[in-house]
Amino acid sequence: MMDIRPLRSEADYEKALTEIERFFENEPEPGTPEADEFDLLALVISDYEAKNWPIDPPDPVDAIKYRMEQKGYSQRDLGILFGSQSRASEILSRKRSLTMQMAWKLNREWGVPAESLIFPSGGTR
Repeated sequence: MMDIRPLRSEADYEKALTEIERFFENEPEPGTPEADEFDLLALVISDYEAKNWPIDPPDPVDAIKYRMEQKGYSQRDLGILFGSQSRASEILSRKRSLTMQMAWKLNREWGVPAESLIFPSGGTR
């Protein structure tokens, strides 16, 4: 079993990738020491990637449009959710920012991730 430690360099990261690759062709049985090693390697690799190459959530309008596309929702559906067709149009055309109430509804009723909705417009990520 490999001595698994936090990854602190690109060399550590590359070594961990090499180690985890062997599990892809021969998947370990759950509950075995090999499965534990695989899980731990996946965790330290994921942690290193998140710290070194973070992926920002999409901006609010892109998140809304993506969910609309996923679920087959129309601008009319968004207008119903907001209680105003013109408000929906203004949001989608970026002429108006989301209110907290709108963000809450989008998160609760459509499942749009809150972290995508609360980013201030015009801000830098």
